Amino acid sequence: MRFAEFMGSPLGRALRVVFGGVLIYVGLSVVQGVAGTIIAAAGIVPIATGLLNVCLIGPLIGAPMKGSSLPKT
Repeated sequence: MRFAEFMGSPLGRALRVVFGGVLIYVGLSVVQGVAGTIIAAAGIVPIATGLLNVCLIGPLIGAPMKGSSLPKT
């Protein structure tokens, strides 16, 4: 549950957006080709989840999917 709480925090959300940007950069600039395009496309997922405050693995670890549904500590 702590992981989901961290991912729902402003820092966790910002890190997901930055990580997604890094994936897009690496995919388009470093790897290139079809594999690079796939890596860059995968970078959209953490950006979207960070901006929308959603944790896709939340239900797998017993936490809500929406970050705003997390209990405030």
